[in-house]
Amino acid sequence: MKVHALKWVALVVMVGFLGACASSNSGSVYSRDEARKTQTVKTGVVESVRSVKLEGTKSPVGTVAGGAVGGIAGSSIGGGKGSIIAAVIGAVAGGLAGSAIEEGVTRKNAYEITVKLDGGNLVSIVQEADEQFAPGDRVRIVENGSTSRVSH
Repeated sequence: MKVHALKWVALVVMVGFLGACASSNSGSVYSRDEARKTQTVKTGVVESVRSVKLEGTKSPVGTVAGGAVGGIAGSSIGGGKGSIIAAVIGAVAGGLAGSAIEEGVTRKNAYEITVKLDGGNLVSIVQEADEQFAPGDRVRIVENGSTSRVSH
């Protein structure tokens, strides 16, 4: 029974770590480093909006947490050398599963927003789908170094 409870504790810890890994590519979220810096503002009209996906994070956290859970689960199978082999196989399988779970949990819906700037140039920016845009919308593009955001 102790091993079963330990598996659940390890799973809860893994999910907590994965949630902590999630970052935002929202047009409304700024990092601490971006605060109090001058930004350039351009204006234009939305030409098109296309739904896309932002891939999830692929950090070692999912792999390590999954490996730990798999190793614990595997070690409860069999005895002696069989238990060791099962623990190793469980750790490898758990690591692969943990990595895949992390990428899936942190994947986000996004938009590729193409804007015709007032000067006539076209630009395209991908950001999280947390604000609705439609062709014909008047928008602002806020730029700071290599980061650009579209907002109404």
